[in-house]
Amino acid sequence: MKHFLIILLLVSSPAFCQDLAVGQHLPAFTVSNDQQTIKSMDLKGKVVLINFFATWCGPCMQELPQMQQFWATHKSNKNLVVLVIGREHTQSEITAFKAKKGFELPMYPDENRTVYSLFATQYIPRNYLIDAKGKIAYTSVGFEQGEFNKMLSKIDELLKQQQ
Repeated sequence: MKHFLIILLLVSSPAFCQDLAVGQHLPAFTVSNDQQTIKSMDLKGKVVLINFFATWCGPCMQELPQMQQFWATHKSNKNLVVLVIGREHTQSEITAFKAKKGFELPMYPDENRTVYSLFATQYIPRNYLIDAKGKIAYTSVGFEQGEFNKMLSKIDELLKQQQ
């Protein structure tokens, strides 16, 4: 019985979730909002930051203003694509949320977790950084300032490789 409980705890821990990891390829997906449609196959050759969030998520609300600042200073970089995806949100919810918060980030609804389920099974906020070859170069779960800064450094490193 004791061994069964240990195995059950290990299998149910976040470390054993079937989440995409560094080195794996970006899965095929399409996201659309009221302005554009993005297909993952069109992202090759770009550095891509994918953020999954929800409007009710406290850690997401800590992270998104910083994501907005990052976007504001990097949005003109043609080698970078930022996709902020609202897990279980409709387009109208995303539009209202952006207006209320004053965000200009490119946000996309994922009402049925169609895209999210290709990356992870649970937990937000979640970030995936994809290199120009289409491989995952960095991942994070939750929000912690030091980890967010580490991600920004990794983005800078990948963008320098593009020059």
